[in-house]
Amino acid sequence: MDQTFLLERPRKWRGGLILASPHSGRDYPDSFLSRTRLDIMTLRSSEDAFVDRLIRTAAEASGAVVLAARVPRSVVDLNRGRDDLDPLVVEGARLPKPGNPRTQAGLGVIPRVVAQGRVIFHRRMSAAEAEALLDAAWQPYHDALAALMDEAVARFGRALLIDMHSMPREALSHLVPRPQVVLGDRYGRSAGGWLRQQLRAGLEEQGLSVRLNAPFAGAYVAVAYGDPGRERHVVQLEVDRSLYMDEARLAPHEGFDRLAGQLARAIAPLTAAPGAMAAE
Repeated sequence: MDQTFLLERPRKWRGGLILASPHSGRDYPDSFLSRTRLDIMTLRSSEDAFVDRLIRTAAEASGAVVLAARVPRSVVDLNRGRDDLDPLVVEGARLPKPGNPRTQAGLGVIPRVVAQGRVIFHRRMSAAEAEALLDAAWQPYHDALAALMDEAVARFGRALLIDMHSMPREALSHLVPRPQVVLGDRYGRSAGGWLRQQLRAGLEEQGLSVRLNAPFAGAYVAVAYGDPGRERHVVQLEVDRSLYMDEARLAPHEGFDRLAGQLARAIAPLTAAPGAMAAE
């Protein structure tokens, strides 16, 4: 498998800020397409489509490092643990007790379904096939992310990771008022409260409605990398897809540049937040 992520460094990294997009990959390997029963547009319904492009304006404004997946979420989900294996996908796999509800629903590290519960594969893969896929696609991304977090702490005294995602508009149709952004920090366990508060204030100043931790409190990346006591701060940011793209056609619309600017203006001040250190 070709390189499964892109790492883009600014000329000058500021404040230990990392913008990551684990679900925007859209490079579908032929080996995967030959094993699936679904057409490409159905597979792409699980992407956080164009989030890697959406965050570039914020990265340029803030001096952040960008880490973006190329491997699609329906191939390997980089926001799941390597051991979140579904026995209906991988022969011989065993769910831990108690089982991860996401994995039981078909959304393990090698997903069984895409959006609306549509089954991906014709057949299960062997344990050896699964391990080879995870070695090629999951491990390099997480090796890179772990190294960036360590480097940020060494250089700046802290790491600030904003894990960027998008959510279908219909996902929050039951909420009144419907939020446009959901920030998740595992209820304060993955990031210092100052980060959540400052990010929320910045987004609201840009006219975006924000909800905290429900229904998206943060998944594997927040759990695995967030440790505010050691100055490793992770916030998951979910944005309503309808703000920047036509969800049916999977194409950016006229709101794309506007939202990119709003996110940039909300995120850029984080590098000057209390505790920021210069990388010299």
